[in-house]
Amino acid sequence: MADLRTNLAGIKSPNPFWLASAPPTNSGYQIMKAFDAGWGGAVWKTLGVPVVNVSSRYGAVNYRDSRMVGFNNIELITDRPLKDNLREISEVKKRFPDHAVIASLMVETKEEWHQIVRDVENAGADGIELNFGCPHGMCERGMGSAVGQEPKVLQTIVEWVKEVAKIPVIVKLTPNISDITRPAKAAKAGGGDAISLINTIQSIVGVDIDQFVPYPIVDGKSTNGGYCGPAVKPIALNMVKNCAQHPDVNLPISGIGGVENWRDAVEFILLGATTVQVCTAVMHFGFGIIRELLPGLERYMDEKGFKTIEDFRGKALPNILHWEDLNLKYKVVAEINADKCIGCQLCYTACEDGAHQAIALSSDPANRIPSIIDENCVGCNLCSLVCPVEDCITMERRDDGKQHWTWGERTAAGNIPKTFDDPLAGGLHHWVPEPAEALVKKKPRHYKG
Repeated sequence: MADLRTNLAGIKSPNPFWLASAPPTNSGYQIMKAFDAGWGGAVWKTLGVPVVNVSSRYGAVNYRDSRMVGFNNIELITDRPLKDNLREISEVKKRFPDHAVIASLMVETKEEWHQIVRDVENAGADGIELNFGCPHGMCERGMGSAVGQEPKVLQTIVEWVKEVAKIPVIVKLTPNISDITRPAKAAKAGGGDAISLINTIQSIVGVDIDQFVPYPIVDGKSTNGGYCGPAVKPIALNMVKNCAQHPDVNLPISGIGGVENWRDAVEFILLGATTVQVCTAVMHFGFGIIRELLPGLERYMDEKGFKTIEDFRGKALPNILHWEDLNLKYKVVAEINADKCIGCQLCYTACEDGAHQAIALSSDPANRIPSIIDENCVGCNLCSLVCPVEDCITMERRDDGKQHWTWGERTAAGNIPKTFDDPLAGGLHHWVPEPAEALVKKKPRHYKG
């Protein structure tokens, strides 16, 4: 049986699934309910002063029949007094001593940092998370992402906190920066024990086209918010990877951004995270999703032979290279399984208009099965991605697997073009229709009989 226990910089939890600092962790009631359901840890909704929020606070991006693929919020910190939160932290820890309770904090002055750190420690928190990511409200006052975008300021505040902190300090990083490793390195230089990422991305999710106001609307006006949910997972994965691979960061990571199922969690762990934090999925579906997260992760680990989280943490990192280190001789070509094809011809439309004109239709109107033009196929995968039938279109290897030639190797060998018309510039000389054929309202020449 898989052992799901984790240890992030000394913060122990029965499993890697933590609630992120957000509305689901706004009260002891919610956190006890979550722990009772099976969640391993919770980052308490950000504590600080003053307690200021607006109404309304949330907006969402819906895509086709999927709701909340992206989520936007302009909520800042807890709506509840600090003393109430401190009392409830103590109550939660008494009831759930083996679960991780981390206090998210954001204040302004050195004195305030020292005081609130002592307060949450006395309340029994297992760790501290410094909220250096909020992209609205706080940053206008020199907090939140205003700190996360300034590595020197971030380092200074981490140093302030470490002067008094007796429990592990996690530094929460903002994605609203060109290079996430710069604040990550600053967090380490300041003495931070771990990092969490990503916080929300500065965004406007939509505009009311009748009132001419972005969402969410506050008395006829709006502002930018923080973007999260499934849509941000690719950005989060990349930034987690960047920090995990950087030799000068070398800090434990709590991954955040679009975790909705156990597969998402596995992906973060494979890229170097020890724990994952969940917010939007809980706001959408409730704490009960843990009933899918835990057995799904256990089953995956058992199938792969992994006994602990550490057995596969970071296992994908050696397979992520710079583009110039990829094999230029590797070649795949699409293949269509005629037995599975339903004749929707989405692959043809996508390739014809959006790619390399490598798919042909039959001249027989009774035959709706497309075919691949091998000489035109560059193995881009687009057709397989748009196909609605699982494994109908597969990418089949066509090289012999014996050659390995990278752009870096080409460059080192001097095998690169010096001018635009240099023969070394290369290019694919396969057939494509003449431009004017786009204007002919008939079947293209490459239809096959």
